[in-house]
Amino acid sequence: MMTGFRLNLSPLKEPLGFVKLVEWLTAIFAFGSCGGYSGTNVISLFCGNGTNETLSAAFSYPFRCAPNRSFNRQHCIQTNKMDPQDHYSASSAEFFVGVGVVCFLYSMVALLVYLGYMHVYKDSDFGPIIDFLLTAALAFLWLVSSSAWARGLQTVKHATGDAGIAATLGVCAQGDVTCRVTEFASLRSLNVSVFGFLNLCVWAGNAWFVYKETRWHTHTRVTERSCPQKP
Repeated sequence: MMTGFRLNLSPLKEPLGFVKLVEWLTAIFAFGSCGGYSGTNVISLFCGNGTNETLSAAFSYPFRCAPNRSFNRQHCIQTNKMDPQDHYSASSAEFFVGVGVVCFLYSMVALLVYLGYMHVYKDSDFGPIIDFLLTAALAFLWLVSSSAWARGLQTVKHATGDAGIAATLGVCAQGDVTCRVTEFASLRSLNVSVFGFLNLCVWAGNAWFVYKETRWHTHTRVTERSCPQKP
């Protein structure tokens, strides 16, 4: 059996290779839209003495700390103290991005095999089986990570909204001080990243095409053809 590299682009014209290319692109889109995010909210303090003050609250991936941790100044004639709220959505965001990176790397390796070693892939019993098992496992990870990040994004929105800022910023707890977010950071890319569920559909669909390359599917078809039909 020849095992050398043979460049062949024809697998990209078939579902097996084309869907794998789509997986590679959607993985980049998924972890890029979440992992590269940073934003800033503008918070207005309406003080009881008639003065108004403005704060800027920056937050970014992995959303590990409460957004206003850096403030420790006098506002409204009172010391601004922060309540610790670390890791409010870091785990789900990092899990989601981590799955995206793993899928990106696996798709790239799989494409290399499809385009250069398809003759070895088809002649091997274990290649398609390993490919199927990994594809199915990664589809399940997309389900788990996308669900976790969808919940984590809601936590991020709450923590950076009026209620979350009021609970985090110590000066907002004073009865004569009102805190409001007057300028919200755009969460467009984070909202788009929740479409990681699309990756679940793509990987689950690709699992079927990979399964058709395994001996399990071939054995089933041979068995069906060999069974005599009832009159």
